[in-house]
Formats: sequence, structure tokens, C-alpha cells
Amino acid sequence: MKVNEVPQDITYYEGEKRACYALNEQGKYVIVTSAGWSAEEVVNGMAVAELAAHLEKTRKEVLAGLKSPLYYHMEQRQMTPAILAKTAGICRLRLRRHFKAPVFARLSAAVLERYARALALTIDELKKVPEKSSGEKDTK
Repeated sequence: MKVNEVPQDITYYEGEKRACYALNEQGKYVIVTSAGWSAEEVVNGMAVAELAAHLEKTRKEVLAGLKSPLYYHMEQRQMTPAILAKTAGICRLRLRRHFKAPVFARLSAAVLERYARALALTIDELKKVPEKSSGEKDTK
């Protein structure tokens, strides 16, 4: 794409711009600011909706006792088991066992503290998931 072809559609960047690479008149790549592209907005919107739907499914699985709250919080922060294991300093195999609700319920305070620190939560927050999805309204 050439410098004068960089999209400048008004999108979800809320007035901010981002950097893109484009070819200048000499055929060299330069950094050009872009306000975004409408196709990019659609694709990113679809990706965000898919992530939200997957997180909602996980939240329901936690509430049903099929998975632990640890799994929900990991997904909410878009972490992988490998990243969480490394951040918490816990073996990946051990971490996967902690995704099971009964195993998670028996974890020591020291292990919970490592996970809470890795996820930037308190231990109490780590042990819970929202009762309602972020899209549900309170009817009270």
C-alpha cells in the first residue's frame, strides 16, 4: 500500500490514530498514521464478540462446577495456560489440574496467592466469578 492509500475511515479509535507501514515515493517503507479502516472495524468487532461469547460460556461452566474460577480469570485476561503457569511460577501440568473445581477448592492460601498476584486479583476475587454476564441487566 502506498502512503496516499492508507485508510482514514472514522472508526473505533475514538479520534486516536495508529501507525501503519506504507511505501513512499522512493519505494521505501515508512510509518504513516491511520484513523482506521471500516473493514478492520468489522473484523475486530466480530473478534471481540466471539471472545465475549466464549468468556460467557466459561462463566456458566464455572457456575455449574465444571471448571474453576481460575480458568475464567485466565481467559478473561486472554492468557494461555503456559503464560499463567510461567507468571505464577507453577508447573503447567499442575496448573491444568487446578482448572478442575474440586481441586481448586482445596488449594492452599500460598498457591492461591501466587495465582492472585499473577492475575492482579485479590484471593477473594480469584475465588469468584460474576453471577451475571456483563451484558445482563439488573432487574431490581
